[in-house]
Amino acid sequence: MAWDEWEQLKSDAAQRSSTQMQLNQLPADRGGSGDGDLVVNQDDLGAVGHEAFILYEDLRREADIAGASPNKDGAGSTAQAAASLKSHNFATGAALDTTVEIWTSQVKSVLQACAHISNHLDFTKKLHASDDAKIAAVVSRDGDVVSVSELDKYFK
Repeated sequence: MAWDEWEQLKSDAAQRSSTQMQLNQLPADRGGSGDGDLVVNQDDLGAVGHEAFILYEDLRREADIAGASPNKDGAGSTAQAAASLKSHNFATGAALDTTVEIWTSQVKSVLQACAHISNHLDFTKKLHASDDAKIAAVVSRDGDVVSVSELDKYFK
């Protein structure tokens, strides 16, 4: 690229650019419901929390390769195999030990994540139910409690 060509490109770019501020934004029609509000029902929270709990229990029960089929000393079959291979000077024994350590660490991380999800959603569900009860006690029409969904109609 020649110098004069570079100067011409810079000049063209400077003429096209504006010194005014421009805000990036989403197009007016974003698809979906269009109102942009995140809506989660109590049943949805409970279902996700329940599934996280089921996954936690299944994973805890089925993914323990370190403790599977323990012997009288409590060593699982995989640890027993690793020890046997190491005692016969096979490098695979040490590799198997490392595999079990990493696997166990990863399983514990997933178990903790499932527990956090389940506990958080249970807590959130209870908290919002409590908030809804407080709001219902304060907001009433002619002495009758007005539900949040009924109030929402007034704001649309």
